[in-house]
Amino acid sequence: MELFTLQTFLFFSFIFLSFRLYFSISNKRTLNKGFKHYPIVGILPDFIKNRRRFLEWSTETLQSCPTNTAFLYRPPKVRGIITANPLNVEHILKTNFENYPKGDKFIFLLEDFLGRGIFNSDGELWKVQRKTASYEFNTKSLRNFVMENVGSEILSRLVPTLSKASKSEKVLDLQDILERFAFDNICKVAFNVDPGCLEGDGTGRSEFMRAFEDAATLSAERFRSVFPFIWKIQKLLNIGSERVLRNSIQIVHEFANDIILTRMEAKGENKVEDFLSRFIENNEFSPEFLRDIVISFILAGRDTTSSALSYFFWLLSSRRDVQKKILKELELIRVRSGKSIGDIYSFDELRDMNYLHAAISEAMRLYPPVPIDTKACSNDDILPDGTFIGKEWFISYHTYAMGRIESIWGENCNEYLPERWLENGIYRPENMFKFPVFHAGPRMCLGKEMAYIQMKSIAASVIERFVIDVQNRDKFPEHVLSLTLRMKDGLHVRVKERCVDVIN
Repeated sequence: MELFTLQTFLFFSFIFLSFRLYFSISNKRTLNKGFKHYPIVGILPDFIKNRRRFLEWSTETLQSCPTNTAFLYRPPKVRGIITANPLNVEHILKTNFENYPKGDKFIFLLEDFLGRGIFNSDGELWKVQRKTASYEFNTKSLRNFVMENVGSEILSRLVPTLSKASKSEKVLDLQDILERFAFDNICKVAFNVDPGCLEGDGTGRSEFMRAFEDAATLSAERFRSVFPFIWKIQKLLNIGSERVLRNSIQIVHEFANDIILTRMEAKGENKVEDFLSRFIENNEFSPEFLRDIVISFILAGRDTTSSALSYFFWLLSSRRDVQKKILKELELIRVRSGKSIGDIYSFDELRDMNYLHAAISEAMRLYPPVPIDTKACSNDDILPDGTFIGKEWFISYHTYAMGRIESIWGENCNEYLPERWLENGIYRPENMFKFPVFHAGPRMCLGKEMAYIQMKSIAASVIERFVIDVQNRDKFPEHVLSLTLRMKDGLHVRVKERCVDVIN
């Protein structure tokens, strides 16, 4: 009887404290309220209902908020802010950068997969990786190395793969092709290793590719876990999704370790312009740390550019007017340079592709490769829009939602309109805090220029040679809730050799 009384007392005490917490948070004068909060459980009911459409649900919520910023709470201790306000983004990524690290909770959730690589570290550990990598990104030799490798991959692997499909009229998964291309390219540029993933029938390294995708997707699932203790128990017992994750990570680690061993065996040979060698030469980094670096570079180099280009080609399939303008721009560049269709473009020629640059940027505005990024708050703060954020809360800036906010992009924000990036025909970059696709502030993406080089090279080479006929183009592609924005079932296309006057 005494035990029952004690349990009853504890239960009602929990309810009382939960109500008190709920109302104390709800009554903060400066707090924006967007998500519907219920007593005790916070947003949990709506979170469960919308878990599989989190991007759309959270975007709709932010669109309805006065400053495009919303607070959320769900048990046991999840409290945070989601924002699509450029002023807030600038505050957390630049102005008050030191107060918003990745944070221990974020790092913990991804540590099994990413370890303490550059995308999953803070403080001195992040700074040393950033400094070492920046040496390479800022060299002209890297740019030349990237140009050489991208051109070689396009001519020797990508074009033959698409040409073969055009002759057989085979339906291809273009997203898969682009991922394999990007994987081969980042391995060459970053590690001077050629995995040959796009070679032959495209089955090379398929086990690793599947494992990498599973590891990224299942790691991201931890963030959306309704009850986090469930995945922790699964991990402890090595069952369910955590068993699949552990096996996938093991395959990824083995691949990364093989790359490191190959580069270490080549140490002392003629200097090669790759990132991994720079870290190996330091002699201070453990094999495990080098492995984390390899995995981080693969994630950045493979998943982001392939995601951007997949959505770009999907958007382009229903916009013949945009295709015509890209083709016209390519024709003018070829005439000026004296090049024929099929020749690889130089860096200066790629730089002159203003309309193509705008078309790719516009695709990323609507479908950013990393749709949401999250930070931790070290100390209580007031955001520029007046929103309070507490110590140890999280804050996420919602890049996907930002592309759909009228106050940022105008009434036509949902329209695919490359012209919004042009001024007198010249590409005009937007404020990075309005368009944080490549992050911003001290953690601004070092590979931004390299990514545009690769994407423009691929797009130009494919568009002038082939017509990409997207199957079921009117069907909106579902996305995978992973670390990057991937199409759920791929991008299925038929490829046709382009006639000279195929677009009139």
